[in-house]
Amino acid sequence: MNTTHTKVTIIIPNYNNRNLLEDLLNSLKAVSTPYDIIIIDNASKDDSADFIKKSYPQIKLIENEVNMGFAYAVNQGIKSSKTEYVFLLNNDTVIDKNCISNLIKTIEKDNSIFSVSSKMIQYHNKDLIDDAGDEYNILGWSKKIGNNHNISEYDEDCEVFSACAGAALYRRKYFEEIGYFDENFESYVEDMDLSFRSRLHGYKSYYSSKALVYHYGSATSGSKHNPFKVRLSARNNIYLIYKNMSTWMKVINFIFIFLGDLIKYLYFYRKGFGQDYLDGLVEGLKTRKQLEKTKNIPLKNYIHIELSLIKNLFKYPF
Repeated sequence: MNTTHTKVTIIIPNYNNRNLLEDLLNSLKAVSTPYDIIIIDNASKDDSADFIKKSYPQIKLIENEVNMGFAYAVNQGIKSSKTEYVFLLNNDTVIDKNCISNLIKTIEKDNSIFSVSSKMIQYHNKDLIDDAGDEYNILGWSKKIGNNHNISEYDEDCEVFSACAGAALYRRKYFEEIGYFDENFESYVEDMDLSFRSRLHGYKSYYSSKALVYHYGSATSGSKHNPFKVRLSARNNIYLIYKNMSTWMKVINFIFIFLGDLIKYLYFYRKGFGQDYLDGLVEGLKTRKQLEKTKNIPLKNYIHIELSLIKNLFKYPF
């Protein structure tokens, strides 16, 4: 759909899973809020691209010859868009007809809101929440808020540390100031890095309780834990800390981050992925200096974030 009043472009990175993509596009037909769509196909090996061209010729399709990862793909979509907002959606989601309008209502409450996370619900158990925004704590742990809680909970809009990029609305113009998704991350933790940077620049992330999205979960990676996902997530968490924490934060938080990494290693060791986790940490430490650090940040912003990391350890302990 495209009108002169279109405020939002839906950006869908796609890698295989043509059937799930079709379910998502079908759900969008019920949405009354005007929108554009850009799909970035990351070298799918199924007939996803042909399906889009044949069934949805009005959709802008960007075809990549090589799978460059999530961050690269969504950056292509964001930079190709012209609307005030961009709505990132995983291809394994189905959205409620009022989702976009509720996301817009939330982001327009305050000009300092950069991103808004939807209320992601487990597709195969619609009584349970999948994600109600993400938090980050002093141990260096990310957490999906509300995971496995009943959908009757988390029924108020509120500020969160990070929006989950699997189904989140972003104010497009702020990317020029904050920077886009860091393509060094490829996939995983890239949304937390972006939200961390936005907070360093004085912006906020919010959760919209009435913006409902149903999420299959791990449709592209194939499982909750696998060697690729464990290694990349471990590496990218090192990247996140190196880029965004000031020197004094790294010193103060070192013992907590070390403890957090040790606990994670023991967890993944028991799951059979201990070596993959260690490999990711080592890779992160070896290659971190290729990253561009966030610069020229007021001290008060670092202090505010540090207090949030401490608070989140007790607010969301597990």
